[in-house]
Amino acid sequence: MRAFGARLIGACEHGGVITLSGELGVGKTTLVRGALQSRNVVGGVRSPTYTLVEYYPCKDFAVAHFDLYRLGEPEELEYLGYRDYLNRDTLCFIEWPERAAGYLNAIDLEIKLEYDPDGRRLSLSAESEWGQHLVSGLR
Repeated sequence: MRAFGARLIGACEHGGVITLSGELGVGKTTLVRGALQSRNVVGGVRSPTYTLVEYYPCKDFAVAHFDLYRLGEPEELEYLGYRDYLNRDTLCFIEWPERAAGYLNAIDLEIKLEYDPDGRRLSLSAESEWGQHLVSGLR
């Protein structure tokens, strides 16, 4: 998952929105951690389960890591300032996007993670032209 996260962020030339769906423990946060570590973010790469969002300034663009598992109501996403992160200078990784159904917009790439007997299986679904570009760059 870390290696894939590094490949994924390496294919990103600017910010956008990437959602991560899957069961608890399937590797969503590990994927984001791998992406951030490949951008030389060391030390405190933690899951935002309780804070709901962690922000990391990086060289080319910033990364906002959302974990919506503890979101009480979908509209709470507005209180987090979600729309403020929607720009070319911020890459948003959003775990548990289904918790904010109807409030997430501008999704570029949806990634579904599943357990597999040999490890993990990832399904990628491009939702924008930039998302299609990312999927092509990863193949």
